[in-house]
Amino acid sequence: MPGGSDIRSAADRVAIIGAGLSGLVCARRLAEAGINVQVIEKARGPGGRMSTRRADEWRFDHGAQYFTARDPQFSQRVDSWRHLGLVERWAARIAVLDHGSIEVKGDSTERYVGVPGMNAVCRHLAAGLDITYGTEVAGLEKSAAGWCLTDRSGADIGLFDTVVVSAPAPQSARLLEHGAPEIATQANAAEMAPCWAAMVGFARPLKVAFDGAFVVGSPLSWVARNASKPGRPSGESWILHASPEWSQRHLEIERKHAADLLLESFNRALKQPVDLPVHLAAHRWRFALPTEPLAHACLAHPELRVVACGDWCGGPRVEGAFLSGHAAARLVAKFGLRPRQRLSGKLKGAD
Repeated sequence: MPGGSDIRSAADRVAIIGAGLSGLVCARRLAEAGINVQVIEKARGPGGRMSTRRADEWRFDHGAQYFTARDPQFSQRVDSWRHLGLVERWAARIAVLDHGSIEVKGDSTERYVGVPGMNAVCRHLAAGLDITYGTEVAGLEKSAAGWCLTDRSGADIGLFDTVVVSAPAPQSARLLEHGAPEIATQANAAEMAPCWAAMVGFARPLKVAFDGAFVVGSPLSWVARNASKPGRPSGESWILHASPEWSQRHLEIERKHAADLLLESFNRALKQPVDLPVHLAAHRWRFALPTEPLAHACLAHPELRVVACGDWCGGPRVEGAFLSGHAAARLVAKFGLRPRQRLSGKLKGAD
């Protein structure tokens, strides 16, 4: 099985489905308490929507663009990440683009980014954890012996006492519809919008007086000069995010077509021609933004020993995912699992 150890013998263990921020925060806290944790992730690396895309010399934060810190617990954690060099403030010039009109905002919002990419925090949290990459959990069944996980081919992944599902709400609902239907019903109530993202590289810097901009009256909702963030390569790289409405209407179009349309929209929003790009690609986030998150930080069924968490619980964005992962770990700890391993120096206090 790629990217991790054999996980077929899994008595007295916790499975965490998803290596995005909420799943990794939960896994880290449980591992620090000595709980035997196995993280299972379908992608090739950690991060989820905090991932960074590499293409030759280009780097793109094609999901989460930045984050803010308002909750005291999260603010304290951000300070520790800054001390470790994982996070820095992004002193961006933020504008509003409105049909060619560019108004630079003078807001006081403190925006943070991971360094050298948005996935830096997740890679840090993942270090030392037992993670299996490249494996998608497709089946989740409860029996008297525990939770049985299977992949898309129906092959057995393992048997676990407790499961934490940290996937987007619709995917969590599908996984839990048979084993924990009450949680599945609640997860289905959380609405999530899609987002098409175009990644554009230019040979020369664009002559614009902003680093990031909210776009109105356009298929676009946000654009950002990725290279303006701390620790990024100097190439003129841009991220173009489509609005939820446009993304939903064009959800099934080809990636190249999406990239071409969003680049054209960027030209129209600026009302000035830009050079032909030397790099152009698109990525579809099918479940990008919780538009109607649930009121609870996470969902749990103690008798079934199952928890669901993510930024669709309690509040959206990076901060919401972090707080949801913490809440999930606290609930799992109350299930009374017996620790079966000692802490290692690599894990203890690492986040």
